[in-house]
Amino acid sequence: MQALQTMDLSVARQVRFVLTDIDDTITTDGRLTADAYLALEQLSAAGVTVIPITGRPAGWCDHIARMWPVFAVVGENGAFYMRYDRAQRKMTTHHWATEAHLQENRIKLNRLAVEILQAVPGAALASDQHYRLADLAIDFCEDVAALPETAVQRIVSLFKGVGAQAKVSSIHVNGWFGDYDKLSMTKTLFAREFGIQLESDNTQALFIGDSPNDEPMFEFFQYSVGVANIQAQLHRLTHRPKFITPSKGGSGFAEMARYLLAARHAR
Repeated sequence: MQALQTMDLSVARQVRFVLTDIDDTITTDGRLTADAYLALEQLSAAGVTVIPITGRPAGWCDHIARMWPVFAVVGENGAFYMRYDRAQRKMTTHHWATEAHLQENRIKLNRLAVEILQAVPGAALASDQHYRLADLAIDFCEDVAALPETAVQRIVSLFKGVGAQAKVSSIHVNGWFGDYDKLSMTKTLFAREFGIQLESDNTQALFIGDSPNDEPMFEFFQYSVGVANIQAQLHRLTHRPKFITPSKGGSGFAEMARYLLAARHAR
């Protein structure tokens, strides 16, 4: 990984889309800080389209799409995206699965939740589970004492053992039934909302994140950035971001935003 400041200014200048994880990328120690939110406002004001790509639940994404300075939100690791049209006061939600599949999968996930909590002492349902539509989030360090790596991998194996997808974030293991992830729904969003096929060209987009569930994005996007705390997740990553910020969490996100905005004024 290269220092953020080594990104060529001509590259930074052409970025039109900032795609960003939320937890421990925009937030710091579980909080949305003033400098990180200001960075979102400044990017939006400069004409940069910001789209959070998160594992957080539908209930949170509805709020974020309505109230943050963002174009849309991809949620639950790619289960859907939400876009709020402020002029029309209308929310558009595009789901990967049908309503019938969502209901069927929820029954299976509820059963699996009981099995995982019995098999992995100290694990808990994520505090935001009640606001989720498509996945099961198991907390291993957000609101519980941090579990060892062996416990995290045991949770992953229990998901995969029944044919579910499993992705590790900085705080949860998220599991779901369905062949999708953050990247697949991001591609769908760009095709539907912008008429852009990212497989052909993604050089106007930058992704910034911090954890293993961001790995498909790190691999796919030519310009990918990790905030400094990604160093603690490198043992779980095969594909790493190309650049890294000096600071952690929201401070690192703000550094990235300032670099992009300064490049627009540099000669």
